[in-house]
Amino acid sequence: MADLAGVKSSQPPGGEDRGGGEGGGPERGSGGGLTEAQLAVMERCLHALKHAKNDSHTLAALLLVTRLCPASQLDQPTLQRLFQAVGLNLPARLLMTAVRGSDSSVLPPEQLLSLGTALLAALSTDPDMASHPQLLSTVPLLLGILANGLENQQNQDRAGQSPEKKAADVSNVDPVGETSKQKDDDATRTSPEASSRLDEAMAADCYQVLTAVCGLPRGPDQLLSRAAVPALCQAVEQNQTLSRGRGLALLGRLLSGKTRTKAWSRHSAQLLALLVRLSKDFCQSSDQNRLGMCSQLVQFLPPAGMAAQSEDLKGAVSRVWAALRPVMQAKLTPKQIGPVLVLSACLLDLQGWELVGPPKFCCLLVNRACVEVRMGLEEPPGSDVSPELQQTLTGCYRIMEASIEQACLQTSPQISVSGLSLQQSRQVLGVLEEAFSALMFYLQQVDPSRYDDPFVFATFRCLCSWLAEETSCLREEVTKLLPFLISYSRKHLQEDGSEQNLQHWSSEENEAWTGSEPLRYLLPALCHLSAEEGPRKVLLGLDAPALLVDFLSRCWTSMKEKGAATMARDPSMETACSALLNFTVTEPERVGKDSCFRTLEVLLSEALPVLVNKPRLLVLAANYCTLGLMIGRLKSSPSGSVEAAQRRFFSAALRFLRGALDSGSGPVKVSPGWEQSWDEAAELWRLSLQALGGCVRVQPSVCGLIREEGWLRHTLSMLGQAGALPDRHTEEVLEEALSAVAQQCPVCQQEIRDVMESSHRGALSRMRNLEKSLK
Repeated sequence: MADLAGVKSSQPPGGEDRGGGEGGGPERGSGGGLTEAQLAVMERCLHALKHAKNDSHTLAALLLVTRLCPASQLDQPTLQRLFQAVGLNLPARLLMTAVRGSDSSVLPPEQLLSLGTALLAALSTDPDMASHPQLLSTVPLLLGILANGLENQQNQDRAGQSPEKKAADVSNVDPVGETSKQKDDDATRTSPEASSRLDEAMAADCYQVLTAVCGLPRGPDQLLSRAAVPALCQAVEQNQTLSRGRGLALLGRLLSGKTRTKAWSRHSAQLLALLVRLSKDFCQSSDQNRLGMCSQLVQFLPPAGMAAQSEDLKGAVSRVWAALRPVMQAKLTPKQIGPVLVLSACLLDLQGWELVGPPKFCCLLVNRACVEVRMGLEEPPGSDVSPELQQTLTGCYRIMEASIEQACLQTSPQISVSGLSLQQSRQVLGVLEEAFSALMFYLQQVDPSRYDDPFVFATFRCLCSWLAEETSCLREEVTKLLPFLISYSRKHLQEDGSEQNLQHWSSEENEAWTGSEPLRYLLPALCHLSAEEGPRKVLLGLDAPALLVDFLSRCWTSMKEKGAATMARDPSMETACSALLNFTVTEPERVGKDSCFRTLEVLLSEALPVLVNKPRLLVLAANYCTLGLMIGRLKSSPSGSVEAAQRRFFSAALRFLRGALDSGSGPVKVSPGWEQSWDEAAELWRLSLQALGGCVRVQPSVCGLIREEGWLRHTLSMLGQAGALPDRHTEEVLEEALSAVAQQCPVCQQEIRDVMESSHRGALSRMRNLEKSLK
């Protein structure tokens, strides 16, 4: 809280910092610290304030209060009475008069500003006052004063006003000139050089008000909408009073929460210029000072992906990496290495490995991150991880995640993607393996009551990034951890995003929390693990297929609610289909018994007819088509007819498969609608055709749909005219599907025979196995 005792009738406040640091000011005792004499004076002043007939009387009472009753000695009830008596109108008018000037003012601008800011600073300690529209209206003035100094702000304010508006403001804002005019303006005002820079007490009061506003629920947005970012950047650039301390701290708060992305999108030029300056300061500091600057610098880095192509950003990141290398190579305590690793993780998020440095340093960085993870997590069960250590380990996780792909993928026997040699890649994989073993050890100890802990989620996410690339290492440990991984994912999916801790944490990361995030991260690993017999048996025991079907159902419901026009591709749905396909192919008995697969069939029969008409969702449609046909080949149809839901699915599937190829007048080509997605969808299309043949063999009645939907006629016409297909595999699966149809449907068989007899040069004439099936 601002201490008003420094405001005198004859001079501005003294040099003490009445802003009281980030929290506001000196802490007050719960009962107040005024003497009996001071209490008597306070009561008389409060009475005078309530019954003041003009601003002069109000100011006289206030000046007496500020001289005799320091705010640090006032208890909350007394302060509240004082606030109610003064209100916000007077300090706001004092500020306006100080900036815009008035010939009728008794006091010079510096004293008006000193008193006005001191009052606002004290009033802002009350949350109701801090959120009052009248106090918020002073924010642009305070920002202008901090950025420009009083003299410059006066010049700017006058230059931006019309004469009429200026005159109106002067006549309306005259809080202290009711009894006499200023006699000697030149004698009482300071020189322009002195007035262009605030003294520390006034600057502290200004920052106290802004800091109080920033602490409100909507405070950061209120400051952002009032151009706080460019003003504070300018204050730092011009090295205005307290700008490097209080100014940077306030800017850091604006750039660390929900307003971060918004601030960077609106003021990227100013923030990049500030980052360039801070990066140069960082590089010019001693190694010891750099350790203390790491945490601060993190706050001023842009969100990942924003300004990524900026040469200024690349230059700043490159400079910081150069300054970090000797620090990273030094002997550091755990407390010292934490901020260095967090900053390194943020730099990797921004620019990847390109600017980090030579391969040897990259290996050192990964090694130090992995060592910290092992030391932090390999503690006895029940040991708590402190918030400070959690922040360090979360940064280490991001370094590990960034290194996984670089270490796993090889472009040649000698050189990896990141420039690491084969030996270096193996060394990195080795330390990563040890670190991920520590992650699994930690997660094994996690109780369900801690499932909503953001640090547990960060640990889970990091492990999933490893499992997505590498499941052959630590296979036994991974298999043992599957009950936790499935339980954790299922719990969050069923909670449907209602966990407040994770919601708050995600909002600070500028991400939405829906509850499906854990499973989305786990899906690539489930795809790998469901293809291996041992882990697959464990997954079946954990009802993993039901979890995947539940996920697809929720995603489809969400898609429908958003409307057909806004349906966007969701790769996680495609990955879930791949995992379910593994179960369908390898565990046919489970498909017949498990009710979740019947639920899945209903979903596919509803969704595929819609997806067929959505080109941007073609890969998802291919997955649904393949999955449904693979399940269909396991079902017989004793009644000889196809159920309504199945009929709807088969009709959509046949229309979908028919649209993949187009012959026209020349060779068969991939149709324009499929061309962009053919690399991803081709294998699914071929697998669907093989499964279609299987469906025909167990459900011959499907042949009627094959004829009705035009698939047979289209395919025969295309193969009878075209001499070449996109590849041999495509020809083989088409021949296999036609052979199954010919064997199960006499009408179809005759139709195929007629076309083959009339076609002597098309691809159909080369299909010997089909020809045999017609005999």
